[in-house]
Amino acid sequence: MAVGVEASALRAPFPWFGGKMRAASMIWERLGPGVDSYIEPFAGSLAVLLQRPGGAGQTETVNDADGFICNFWRALAADPDGVAAAADWPVSELDLTSRHLWLVGRRADLTARLEADPDYHDAKVAGWWVWGICSWIGSGWCDGRGPWRVSEDGARVVKGGGGVNRKLPHLGDDGRGVNRQLPHLGNDGRGVNRQEATAEWLRDLSARLRRVRVCCGDWRRVCTPSASNRNAATVAYLLDPPYDDGFDPDGCYAAGVGSLWGDVARWAAAAGEGPRHRIALCGYEGAWEVAGLRVPRGWDEVAWRTKGGYGGGMGGDGEDNQRRERVWFSPACIGSRQIGLFG
Repeated sequence: MAVGVEASALRAPFPWFGGKMRAASMIWERLGPGVDSYIEPFAGSLAVLLQRPGGAGQTETVNDADGFICNFWRALAADPDGVAAAADWPVSELDLTSRHLWLVGRRADLTARLEADPDYHDAKVAGWWVWGICSWIGSGWCDGRGPWRVSEDGARVVKGGGGVNRKLPHLGDDGRGVNRQLPHLGNDGRGVNRQEATAEWLRDLSARLRRVRVCCGDWRRVCTPSASNRNAATVAYLLDPPYDDGFDPDGCYAAGVGSLWGDVARWAAAAGEGPRHRIALCGYEGAWEVAGLRVPRGWDEVAWRTKGGYGGGMGGDGEDNQRRERVWFSPACIGSRQIGLFG
């Protein structure tokens, strides 16, 4: 079954490869916006959460292994004005390189603090990270795998491995997300008006995320009865792990990207047998077979089409992958086929 999907609500202030915003309304039709507990173990841009009809639910939990992502959402919920102030900066190649190095050097410590303290956040790191990802072209932002690093005396940028890539930023349109011009302002979207518009946008997001629990770590940590609220009558999971034959732009899943989707699918197949679990699992057509698995009985497969990722409109794999997107829904989802005793 193929569907065309449109959505219009709060949007993340940064671009995200593999985001599911265009599929969000279809996903909520099947999960049901009134579910008692909603869990998103691979948060990314939170595109589906932000499109939830009617706003926040009773219990909402999101998680990601990438400390920069978790820190951004935590800092945004707690201190949107601080994030906006740090993100307000002109697009500059020199600043992009230097801030990139500064952020990469703090990844390990940031992630450790986020994992240890559910309230920890850093508004400056969040602001610089979102400014950079909106200025950056393509993948590789903050993955720490480029050839440039800071010299031992800290005075200059040198080649030596274990650092960052140097890349021209978006120049023609000032980038995307928080750096993009805002035409609804009635002028060119710069200066004080743009600053205030960005701050207002982040405040709206902060209000929406006020009660969302943002966790940092392995996806399994939020796929437990205690994380889902044992008393919840219905628990919805949006599972959007890196695809086996897709790509992992941040590098945090690189060591196990070939098996991660299969691990998640196996968990989903088992959890989907429960009548209170409504599960949406995202992947490419044929993903179960690639992982050496079979689609569980009673699950529905729904096809949808993206606008295309970084290679959209340029042909090749990016164009083909637009048509390969699928979401599999467990039997407890609204409208799913109910398989009886004799199939």
